[in-house]
Amino acid sequence: MSEPRYWLIVVSKNHVMNGVRWGIAQANHGKAAPLKRMRVGDGVVYYSPKVEFEGNEKLQAFTAIGEVAGESVYQFDMGGGFVPYRRDVKYKECIEVPILPLIPALTFIKDKTSWGYMFRFGFFEIPKVDFDLIASRMLPEKINA
Repeated sequence: MSEPRYWLIVVSKNHVMNGVRWGIAQANHGKAAPLKRMRVGDGVVYYSPKVEFEGNEKLQAFTAIGEVAGESVYQFDMGGGFVPYRRDVKYKECIEVPILPLIPALTFIKDKTSWGYMFRFGFFEIPKVDFDLIASRMLPEKINA
Protein backbone atom coordinates (compact mmCIF):
# COMPACT_ATOMS: atom_id res chain seq x y z
CA MET A 1 0.00 0.00 0.00
CA SER A 2 1.35 3.42 -0.91
CA GLU A 3 1.81 6.34 1.44
CA PRO A 4 -1.15 8.71 1.73
CA ARG A 5 -1.14 11.88 -0.32
CA TYR A 6 -2.58 15.21 0.76
CA TRP A 7 -4.93 17.38 -1.24
CA LEU A 8 -6.14 20.94 -0.96
CA ILE A 9 -9.49 21.83 -2.51
CA VAL A 10 -10.62 25.44 -2.95
CA VAL A 11 -14.36 25.92 -2.40
CA SER A 12 -16.58 28.60 -0.87
CA LYS A 13 -17.54 27.85 2.73
CA ASN A 14 -21.23 27.34 2.01
CA HIS A 15 -20.40 24.64 -0.54
CA VAL A 16 -17.82 23.05 1.78
CA MET A 17 -20.43 22.76 4.53
CA ASN A 18 -22.80 20.99 2.11
CA GLY A 19 -20.04 18.51 1.33
CA VAL A 20 -19.34 17.94 5.02
CA ARG A 21 -23.04 17.38 5.70
CA TRP A 22 -23.31 14.88 2.83
CA GLY A 23 -19.90 13.22 3.47
CA ILE A 24 -18.63 13.92 -0.03
CA ALA A 25 -16.01 15.89 -1.93
CA GLN A 26 -16.57 17.70 -5.21
CA ALA A 27 -13.84 19.68 -6.93
CA ASN A 28 -13.40 22.05 -9.84
CA HIS A 29 -17.12 22.48 -10.51
CA GLY A 30 -17.87 18.76 -10.44
CA LYS A 31 -15.06 17.44 -12.65
CA ALA A 32 -14.04 13.79 -12.25
CA ALA A 33 -10.29 14.05 -13.02
CA PRO A 34 -9.17 15.62 -9.72
CA LEU A 35 -11.16 13.13 -7.65
CA LYS A 36 -9.67 10.20 -9.59
CA ARG A 37 -6.19 11.21 -8.39
CA MET A 38 -7.24 10.57 -4.78
CA ARG A 39 -6.99 7.24 -2.95
CA VAL A 40 -8.66 5.90 0.17
CA GLY A 41 -6.75 7.19 3.19
CA ASP A 42 -5.52 10.38 1.51
CA GLY A 43 -5.93 13.58 3.50
CA VAL A 44 -8.15 16.40 2.26
CA VAL A 45 -8.26 19.99 3.47
CA TYR A 46 -10.54 22.73 2.17
CA TYR A 47 -9.57 26.36 1.74
CA SER A 48 -12.45 28.82 1.37
CA PRO A 49 -11.52 32.20 -0.12
CA LYS A 50 -15.03 33.49 0.53
CA VAL A 51 -18.13 32.67 2.53
CA GLU A 52 -20.58 32.07 -0.32
CA PHE A 53 -19.99 30.98 -3.91
CA GLU A 54 -21.99 33.84 -5.37
CA GLY A 55 -21.09 36.36 -2.67
CA ASN A 56 -18.24 38.81 -2.19
CA GLU A 57 -17.54 38.39 1.53
CA LYS A 58 -13.91 37.26 1.96
CA LEU A 59 -13.09 34.44 4.36
CA GLN A 60 -9.54 33.23 3.52
CA ALA A 61 -9.65 30.27 5.90
CA PHE A 62 -9.29 26.52 6.04
CA THR A 63 -12.82 25.27 6.64
CA ALA A 64 -12.88 21.45 6.62
CA ILE A 65 -10.50 18.53 6.90
CA GLY A 66 -10.94 14.81 6.43
CA GLU A 67 -9.85 11.58 4.81
CA VAL A 68 -10.89 9.98 1.53
CA ALA A 69 -13.18 7.07 2.45
CA GLY A 70 -14.77 5.82 -0.76
CA GLU A 71 -13.09 3.76 -3.49
CA SER A 72 -15.15 5.15 -6.35
CA VAL A 73 -15.79 8.43 -8.11
CA TYR A 74 -19.47 8.67 -8.98
CA GLN A 75 -22.00 11.11 -10.38
CA PHE A 76 -24.98 12.59 -8.58
CA ASP A 77 -27.87 14.46 -10.18
CA MET A 78 -28.32 17.72 -8.29
CA GLY A 79 -31.06 18.90 -10.65
CA GLY A 80 -31.13 21.59 -13.28
CA GLY A 81 -28.79 19.59 -15.50
CA PHE A 82 -25.92 19.67 -12.96
CA VAL A 83 -24.56 16.14 -12.50
CA PRO A 84 -21.20 16.53 -10.73
CA TYR A 85 -18.72 13.84 -9.83
CA ARG A 86 -18.22 13.07 -6.14
CA ARG A 87 -16.04 11.05 -3.84
CA ASP A 88 -16.86 9.94 -0.28
CA VAL A 89 -14.89 11.63 2.50
CA LYS A 90 -14.94 11.09 6.26
CA TYR A 91 -14.73 14.57 7.76
CA LYS A 92 -13.31 15.36 11.18
CA GLU A 93 -14.79 17.77 13.66
CA CYS A 94 -12.63 20.87 13.34
CA ILE A 95 -12.37 24.59 13.79
CA GLU A 96 -12.04 27.16 11.00
CA VAL A 97 -8.49 28.52 10.72
CA PRO A 98 -7.45 31.75 8.96
CA ILE A 99 -4.68 31.26 6.40
CA LEU A 100 -2.83 34.56 6.86
CA PRO A 101 -0.90 33.58 10.03
CA LEU A 102 0.17 30.28 8.38
CA ILE A 103 1.45 31.67 5.07
CA PRO A 104 5.07 32.14 6.23
CA ALA A 105 5.27 28.46 7.30
CA LEU A 106 3.40 26.80 4.38
CA THR A 107 6.00 25.33 2.02
CA PHE A 108 3.63 24.92 -0.93
CA ILE A 109 3.30 28.72 -1.10
CA LYS A 110 6.55 29.70 -2.80
CA ASP A 111 5.83 33.40 -3.33
CA LYS A 112 4.64 34.74 0.01
CA THR A 113 3.67 38.13 -1.47
CA SER A 114 1.42 36.60 -4.17
CA TRP A 115 0.27 33.71 -1.99
CA GLY A 116 -3.21 33.50 -3.52
CA TYR A 117 -1.95 32.44 -6.94
CA MET A 118 -1.75 28.70 -6.13
CA PHE A 119 -5.37 28.62 -5.06
CA ARG A 120 -6.59 29.58 -8.52
CA PHE A 121 -6.03 25.96 -9.59
CA GLY A 122 -8.86 24.83 -7.29
CA PHE A 123 -7.33 21.43 -6.50
CA PHE A 124 -3.72 20.46 -5.89
CA GLU A 125 -1.47 18.21 -3.86
CA ILE A 126 0.33 19.62 -0.82
CA PRO A 127 3.24 18.18 1.19
CA LYS A 128 2.53 16.18 4.36
CA VAL A 129 4.35 18.80 6.45
CA ASP A 130 1.86 21.46 5.31
CA PHE A 131 -1.15 19.20 5.84
CA ASP A 132 0.12 18.39 9.35
CA LEU A 133 0.59 22.09 10.16
CA ILE A 134 -2.94 22.95 9.02
CA ALA A 135 -4.36 19.91 10.85
CA SER A 136 -2.58 20.92 14.07
CA ARG A 137 -4.53 24.19 14.02
CA MET A 138 -7.87 22.77 12.84
CA LEU A 139 -7.86 19.73 15.14
CA PRO A 140 -6.93 21.15 18.55
CA GLU A 141 -6.95 17.73 20.22
CA LYS A 142 -3.89 16.81 18.12
CA ILE A 143 -1.91 19.49 19.96
CA ASN A 144 -2.49 17.86 23.33
CA ALA A 145 -2.37 14.25 22.13
